[in-house]
Amino acid sequence: MLNALTEDDLTLTAPAQAKMGELFEQVDDRVQGVRVFATPGGCSGISFGMTFADAINGNDGVREFSSFKVIVDDGTLAYLRGVEIDFVDRGDGQATFVFNNLPPVGGGGGCGSCGSSGSSGGGCS
Repeated sequence: MLNALTEDDLTLTAPAQAKMGELFEQVDDRVQGVRVFATPGGCSGISFGMTFADAINGNDGVREFSSFKVIVDDGTLAYLRGVEIDFVDRGDGQATFVFNNLPPVGGGGGCGSCGSSGSSGGGCS
């Protein structure tokens, strides 16, 4: 049985859902979903990334959308809870997924790392 995630755990904006659905149509049928992961480092202490996943593990939470699933392991979920994933296309070839409402970790942030809104276009691909 899957550990179902809710909107309180993770939200995706309409543009992010549309882009993920579009990307998911282009991948192999064995892909189970989009895995969101956390890696330590950067000014905010944590940065996030995404990759296609071909397996759902026992410690994963899953948020199901109409044409794809978002998979988050329980270690990442502790950092991700309450985060909104958005897709921003500025029309200059810099389209990217961004993570908004990052929880404060050590009072950092805003230095071009994933999710910042500075002129450096911080975001995660």
